[in-house]
Amino acid sequence: MNNDIESLKDAVCAEVDRLAPQLLKASHDIHAHPELNFEEHYAHDLLTDLLEQAGLATQRHAYGTETAFEARAGDTGFDIAVLCEYDALPAIGHACGHNIIATAGLGAGLAAATVAQRAGGRLRIMGTPAEEGGGGKIVMARNGAFAGVDAAMMVHPADADLIRMDTLALQTVDVEFHGKAAHAAAAPHEGRNALDAAVLGYMNVAALRQHIGPNERIHGIITKGGDKANIVPAETEMNWIVRSQTIASLQPLKERVLQCFGGAAAACGCTTSNTWNTHTYADMIDNGPMVASYVANSSRLGRSVVDPTVLGRRVVGSTDMGNVSYLVPSIHPMIKTAPDGVPIHTVDFARWAISPLANRAIIDGAKAMAMTVIDLWCDPHLMNSTKEAFSHRPTNVEVL
Repeated sequence: MNNDIESLKDAVCAEVDRLAPQLLKASHDIHAHPELNFEEHYAHDLLTDLLEQAGLATQRHAYGTETAFEARAGDTGFDIAVLCEYDALPAIGHACGHNIIATAGLGAGLAAATVAQRAGGRLRIMGTPAEEGGGGKIVMARNGAFAGVDAAMMVHPADADLIRMDTLALQTVDVEFHGKAAHAAAAPHEGRNALDAAVLGYMNVAALRQHIGPNERIHGIITKGGDKANIVPAETEMNWIVRSQTIASLQPLKERVLQCFGGAAAACGCTTSNTWNTHTYADMIDNGPMVASYVANSSRLGRSVVDPTVLGRRVVGSTDMGNVSYLVPSIHPMIKTAPDGVPIHTVDFARWAISPLANRAIIDGAKAMAMTVIDLWCDPHLMNSTKEAFSHRPTNVEVL
């Protein structure tokens, strides 16, 4: 069996090399056409065209999501999903390098598909839109996308090769303050200032930040401050993001944040209302046995993938891949795409996302994931260990 596995790994790596020009062209093409949450029509069509040209059965507009897709290969064995992301950020485009995620996933999937029958495995290549706040994977999961999946994986660009991203659970909330308009010069005493309430609410949160955990974050903006300076503002609006180490610890922090707004409204004689976003991003549970397989396969390619705590370089953020990791065994390693110290979500990172370093990340990421798929298909011990590790996840939380 080991000889069979080695032969299969050689085959998928050779296939990625054959596909390399096509993958790099697709990456640069997606980078040149940045699209926001659920608007990724160009990337969707480009990627699905390539999948169909490769002869894979491909479902466009999958799982009730216009810019999602799924392609399948194989008809027996463990069902492994390789995920692609391809949405961009406002103003700074592919500063998170999702063009790399998309094409590394595409390459891994196309390569693994060529040996699926021989390896006795099933494969899904899934296009998952709107990671940047839209919760595309959550929407897809609610529509059954991950039913029957045995394991899922993706790689994310960064400035280092890391076994994981340090993820935080996240939920956004829109907050409104309701006061009473009045002429600010003639009769200010008749007004109730909703802007004062919003500002006081902001200050309350600023005070709260001194007394939250080191892995918790609260950040927000005023999106509407009033209509005219000489009118006491009657309606103001804010948008906030609340993050915590796990989806379970997020809930009590959310309540503390709402108390900040309630107190501010009361102090100003106003009222407040809020609307939480319907998709909460969960923390990421990286599956240890799957991570070990990915690390070993990356080592074959000359990449040393390390624990961020050992390297002293963490990438902190939130992702809807966290929700997937509560549903099926999952990994979300980081692959070096930019020089040390270039953070994601910056203009500099967007430039590096089409560099020679990024091109190598696409090819190596595709190979490492394809070989990890082979391990999951062909090594019963690995899949048993993967399932055992997954069984220890928290099960008393709602992730959809």
